[in-house]
Amino acid sequence: MPTDHEARVAVYIDFDNILISRYDQLHGRGAFHSDKVRTLPPDGRESKARTRFAEARVDLGAIIDYASSFGSIVLSRAYADWSVPAHAAYRDQLLARAVDLVQMFPTTRALKNGADIRLAVDVVEDLFRLDAITHVVIVAGDSDYIALAQRAKRLGSYVVGIGVAGSTSKSLAAACDEFADYDALPGIEPVQIEQAEPDAPEPTPEQAQQIEAEAEQEAEKRPARRRRRATSASVAAEQDEVAMSTDQRRDAATGLLERALRILHQKTDDEWLHANVVKEQMKRMDPVFNEKSIGHKSFSDFVTARDALVELREEGQARLLRLKDA
Repeated sequence: MPTDHEARVAVYIDFDNILISRYDQLHGRGAFHSDKVRTLPPDGRESKARTRFAEARVDLGAIIDYASSFGSIVLSRAYADWSVPAHAAYRDQLLARAVDLVQMFPTTRALKNGADIRLAVDVVEDLFRLDAITHVVIVAGDSDYIALAQRAKRLGSYVVGIGVAGSTSKSLAAACDEFADYDALPGIEPVQIEQAEPDAPEPTPEQAQQIEAEAEQEAEKRPARRRRRATSASVAAEQDEVAMSTDQRRDAATGLLERALRILHQKTDDEWLHANVVKEQMKRMDPVFNEKSIGHKSFSDFVTARDALVELREEGQARLLRLKDA
């Protein structure tokens, strides 16, 4: 049972904002709209837009893992129109991390869904309703969230922002107690995209809105059969993930240990970390983790078996760890 002093974290993700920001960061300003990525079917033929979409994939697990370093995550929500194919491609990833998917239907022809307003209302309501929340993590870079960050701080919460470089308001970063660049999160590998020849001029906001509206109409005409196939494939992939062999579970546990150590090393200046702190972080990131289920008598035994990755040092009763390349 959590103590009164344990930090409790609420995570709010403006999914459309982070997805478009990441795509435009890698492929150029306005590329998400000009490539009509929003209505890209998940099971269609290979194309330039599909390849670029895969290259710009957002690792939401890395975001959730980083948020868990502040305390136990008690609430997490992602706001988007989940009927959109580009968003639906992430549903399994989010559900696997117990993120609530908040459906936002477009309210205008420009496909604006009002996620920023709904997210802000939910944050303020949750802070009044749930006294236990100590940290609010806002995953977005829009300047519309400045007032929300300021209000959450006035209500006594520690506010953490996470955004994509190049699409983040400096004023929003200043309004938060702490702001993290998505590219700098542990586990995010730098992606280098070859510079293509200059494309057509960037569309005006009115043209971009018209392009999205036309693409939305085309998507509604597609047969539902493709969507059913995609859903079946997602379920099958999820089942494959659950039915991992012992060796696969050991490899996954090793990766979990490495990610936890990198997050903790980044958050503190401490070269050595207490083993119980590392294990607590691993349990926050993956509550299923149990060293005994993969053949180890204790957490120290689990760490010792990974001496190529981690150094172990004992000081009295304390066991300290550090990554060998930290």
